[in-house]
Amino acid sequence: MSAYKCPVCDYVYDEAKGVPREGFPAGTSWDSIPDDWFCPDCGVRDKVDFEPVGVSQPSNS
Repeated sequence: MSAYKCPVCDYVYDEAKGVPREGFPAGTSWDSIPDDWFCPDCGVRDKVDFEPVGVSQPSNS
């Protein structure tokens, strides 16, 4: 799963956690988030402005 960061306030959307208060349960992929979605913390940036910050890899143990 991936994570995406707001370049203004550093809020991070983590696909593994989702944003239940915004209606996106854990496991909601970034592609499933509407393009007109704004950062829930600062409300300034559109989804297109978020920057990918990492991909969590499944553990093999």
